[in-house]
Amino acid sequence: MTDSRSAVDRWTPKQAAEALGVSTTTLRSYERQHLIPDVPRIGAGRRLYGQIHLQAFRSLRALLAAYSIPTAYSVMRLIREQQIGEALWALNAEQAQIQAENSRLTEMMRLIERTDFSAYNGRRITDCMSIGEVSQIAGVNPSAVRHWEKEGLIRPRRHPQSGYRQFAPRELRRIIVISSLRQTVYFIEAIRQLLDDLDTGNLPAVEQSFRIALEKLNARLARQYAAISELMAYIGMLENEVHAPHAPA
Repeated sequence: MTDSRSAVDRWTPKQAAEALGVSTTTLRSYERQHLIPDVPRIGAGRRLYGQIHLQAFRSLRALLAAYSIPTAYSVMRLIREQQIGEALWALNAEQAQIQAENSRLTEMMRLIERTDFSAYNGRRITDCMSIGEVSQIAGVNPSAVRHWEKEGLIRPRRHPQSGYRQFAPRELRRIIVISSLRQTVYFIEAIRQLLDDLDTGNLPAVEQSFRIALEKLNARLARQYAAISELMAYIGMLENEVHAPHAPA
């Protein structure tokens, strides 16, 4: 994205779009969704953006690169409504999620290196567990386990009489690995290869996959802090306007 900071203090939609590296259609879409402050009009209804609008656009684009779309949009609307505290807590909640992902990945790396897999998260691991038991131990929904089975990532046995799924420690470990990497390893084939490496004891390949996943989380965390920096600049401009109500928009 082009850096639009300059001595210019008014932009037409075309000029603003060029400065930000987006289309005028995108700018209008952001306006219609109430993600930026109201844009003043002059003459025959011609819109002119000010510095505060461009900073709002920069903040939104930075948020979209680092946070989920619902969070980015919600935060921009909250700030537009002067609900600054609520907006910052919403960002903090998503940062807590990335912290949890980091902790889970780190724990998984330790788990993979262990030869003893008789317990996990304080729960005893048995040779025959139900879908409810493995879901609870791994911290995932049973529907996710069924989906991964459909994708061929796990292959539980079936009870010969009842037909119920029976999960061995191998399948539980696969479920834990999948759930740990699903946010950072997006392709089924990549996860399948990782699980095959895990089964064959190719620990260097497995550890490399986890290191890449951790690097992705680190990069995302850096983008989040960069977005917060842009957002705080935007909030500062809004607060200046509040304290100088007669200043031009």
